[in-house]
Amino acid sequence: MKKQENGKFKTSIGGQALIEGVMMRGPHKIAMSVRTPDGIVTETEDYVAPKEKHKIWGVPFIRGVIGFGSSMKIGVKSLLRSADLAVEGADDGEEPSKFDKWLDRHFSKKTIDTMITTVALVFGIAIPIVLFFLLPSFIAGLFGKWLGTGILRSLVEGAIRIAIFILYLFLISLMKDMKRTFAYHGAEHKSIYCYEAGLDLTVENVRVQRRQHPRCGTSFLFVVIIISILVTSLLGFANISNPLARAGLRLALLPVIVAISYEFNMWAGRHDNIVSRVLRAPGMWLQNLTTNEPDDSMIEVAIASLKAVIPEVEGEDRW
Repeated sequence: MKKQENGKFKTSIGGQALIEGVMMRGPHKIAMSVRTPDGIVTETEDYVAPKEKHKIWGVPFIRGVIGFGSSMKIGVKSLLRSADLAVEGADDGEEPSKFDKWLDRHFSKKTIDTMITTVALVFGIAIPIVLFFLLPSFIAGLFGKWLGTGILRSLVEGAIRIAIFILYLFLISLMKDMKRTFAYHGAEHKSIYCYEAGLDLTVENVRVQRRQHPRCGTSFLFVVIIISILVTSLLGFANISNPLARAGLRLALLPVIVAISYEFNMWAGRHDNIVSRVLRAPGMWLQNLTTNEPDDSMIEVAIASLKAVIPEVEGEDRW
């Protein structure tokens, strides 16, 4: 592994907080480091970016939709695996349930893992759709007689959507288990900042870095909501008063919204000027809810995961 010699730069390496761990995805590797009862366990696998499989998947706007789907799949798989690793070695003395025994008799472990990942992925997509698309349309529909069907209603739905999103983040940030996960999220950001600064990846160097990062998933989700408001307001959704119809049209537009949001984040992440800083400021602020200050043991986990995906050839991960 070669160290960057040119000081500050932007890396394409990104990550995700897990249960007692951190996942990092580099240009060629995916690594997951988890703190288990026996110490830090790091697992790696080869990674081929979607655009390397099919060139069309790297085309602007198309790459956003494909990348989002790929990230969701990798993230859910890593999250479930981290849960297994985090409890390995901890014998709770409980007998497997009848349902667990039935699954073991009828399916292989690989099939069971695939089933669990699929269900988790479906719920991971369905819950945000219900909370941030269907529910705002339903609430605004209760006041449809006063709001009408045009831009005003779209803006009110958008305001409700933002309020629900912020309230959702605030409430989950109060949960004890999520506080630890959000601390690992902070460790992930800090370690990437340290690497981008060209510093040695040590606990001391990582500890002093910021925990809010402009290319965070929290910022991306907020941008998706804002772009959704802008798109639907421009379209006006004229003469569509039925809340379900309005929500359905929004879902149909979701790939377009995700594609635009991805390109915006790409631009904001690559540029550091007054315009980009102002535009990404709300997402950075929201990271105060989704990141916490990590302890040294969490930083060690993030460093282990990051080191495992840094490419051998310097510069291959430049953003």
